[in-house]
Amino acid sequence: MIASDAATQYRTGSGSDRVLALNQHYHVFFTSVESRIRSLTLPVQYRLGLCVSLLLLSTPAFAQQIADPNFKPVVARPAYTKNFPRVLFDEAHNNAHTAVGSFKPFADLLTDDGYHVVRNHKSFNKETLDTFKVLVIANALGAEDADEEGADKSAFSDEECDIVRDWVRSGGALLLLADHAPFGSAAQNLAKRVEVDMSKGLTRDPANCEKDSGIETFIVYSRENKLLSDHPITQGRSDAERVSRVIAFSGQSLKGPDGSVVFLKLADSAVDMIPPHGKEVSAAGRAQGIAFKFGKGRVVVLGEAAMLSAQIAGSDKRPVGMNYPDIDNKQLALNIMHWLSGLLKER
Repeated sequence: MIASDAATQYRTGSGSDRVLALNQHYHVFFTSVESRIRSLTLPVQYRLGLCVSLLLLSTPAFAQQIADPNFKPVVARPAYTKNFPRVLFDEAHNNAHTAVGSFKPFADLLTDDGYHVVRNHKSFNKETLDTFKVLVIANALGAEDADEEGADKSAFSDEECDIVRDWVRSGGALLLLADHAPFGSAAQNLAKRVEVDMSKGLTRDPANCEKDSGIETFIVYSRENKLLSDHPITQGRSDAERVSRVIAFSGQSLKGPDGSVVFLKLADSAVDMIPPHGKEVSAAGRAQGIAFKFGKGRVVVLGEAAMLSAQIAGSDKRPVGMNYPDIDNKQLALNIMHWLSGLLKER
């Protein structure tokens, strides 16, 4: 079930409003990228132009990006039928994704799998965190709206970052999701506490993008292209839970600490476009999905959030996330939570 913390009133800004504001705020960034594209040779210019033009021209579509009301997150065999692990879903840090908004499909999936999901509306503190098994943070911001100055500043106080780090080190489990700019910058302060570097830009890969979409930031990770690495998260508890193909829907790149496992590996052809002017930097050796043990706890960080939800975008209701055809993102979401909650062991 999903519970609400009555101590703090939920701020009612819709997910659609937030995404619209984000696109307005970063119009300058994508325009800068487009100007760089015009100086490239024609074949490259065409490929990149398609990517960025879609981002720029689809601002109204992204503003209409909402949870897919037809997505049914049914789990045939729930992992937990008693002793339901408690999951704290953060909504206290200007989060673009909430458990009753664009991330409702993810929250519903966890509930159907036997987790007890509670929405968080207050600053992190040790006493509260100690009553939960997993903390989920999705696209926090440094300001109330993405078009406000300071949206790319830290969404968390230094004290909160220390509290979360110490809680994980003592046995807690963290799922941190942070998209392309400005979300990487807003989450970087917390990410650094667990020794994760965020590119804070936008990652594209012309060689491994989803060809049907034509968008170079929709990156495919599969057994076939060898970008989906073996880990309990991608293997599951049985062959039925094995993940074979995942898509990330426009995010940033990550670099984890020594000993971390990259399960969504970026290819050498991947490139980060860094704000404010879209400077291009190779993303070779980086990732969009990493997992590692931290002290007695566990951490999963994703450089793209929509892959774990199920949304529809635009007037043509294009699927984005777990509802996209022929991918295993739903199983990936379940496996991530199974690993964080201690259910998944090494095979």
